[in-house]
Amino acid sequence: MVDDEPALVTLLTYNLKKSGYEVFSQNDGQNIIETIKTQQIDLVLLDVMLPDENGVDITRDIRSAKIDVPIIMVTALDDEVDKIVGLEMGADDYITKPFSPREVIARIKAVLRRFEHGKKVDSRSDNIQMYGPLAIDYDKMSVQLNGDNVKLTPKEYELLTYMAQREGRVLDRETILHGVWGYDYGGPDTRMVDMHLSHLREKVELDPKHPALLKTVRGMGYRFEKPTAEDK
Repeated sequence: MVDDEPALVTLLTYNLKKSGYEVFSQNDGQNIIETIKTQQIDLVLLDVMLPDENGVDITRDIRSAKIDVPIIMVTALDDEVDKIVGLEMGADDYITKPFSPREVIARIKAVLRRFEHGKKVDSRSDNIQMYGPLAIDYDKMSVQLNGDNVKLTPKEYELLTYMAQREGRVLDRETILHGVWGYDYGGPDTRMVDMHLSHLREKVELDPKHPALLKTVRGMGYRFEKPTAEDK
């Protein structure tokens, strides 16, 4: 837990330990990468507003170091830009102040459950799947478009593979939110799904304005398709 509010840290630490979690806390982002490695951290609960460094920058540093630990960002109600940028930098979820310890624990459980499920799915794959000009290597967790490497955030990669593994099925926003983010009920606004899909199209579609892979099904949701001859 990275937060500079002692009262909040004390409250959450108490409730997390009651729920069976071990908690390591610090009040700034100094040496965060070393902390994650030496303490064998399974999840980072990261405040956006810190005294020395912005949580978005810390998230970027963690992802640049090729560390795929799940990150939940803590934001204020009016920090919409930080939420979006944080998710783009590789955060897995966000939670808005004020919140209850019960909500935090529910989010942590959902992210960890989704993270472990994602690793199990990836470990079963032993080949490269081609979808027109797009290649997904499930073993290396890498993506190429027309032979060029595509840099995706962990969440974008998970969203892409979740949809690709359900090729041809129409998936509504709630289904995607549950499958990728792990929410059962009352999750965040489903516009988060639209936002991530929009960013993903910019990276994996030859023509993002006329997507050949990530199709919109009007009034219903989205569908992943292999490109047709007309799309290629």
